[in-house]
Amino acid sequence: MYICLSCKKEIEFDEIRDKIRCPYCGYKVIMKQRPKTITKVPAK
Repeated sequence: MYICLSCKKEIEFDEIRDKIRCPYCGYKVIMKQRPKTITKVPAK
């Protein structure tokens, strides 16, 4: 899953095709969606 930074819509990898653009607004900057769970690792 990716997110368009302009319109904030979720984009599947299949919808991106050859060029990296949002299929809804045409914006060229998209971001990979991060998981909502946070993993904490104890420091030694």
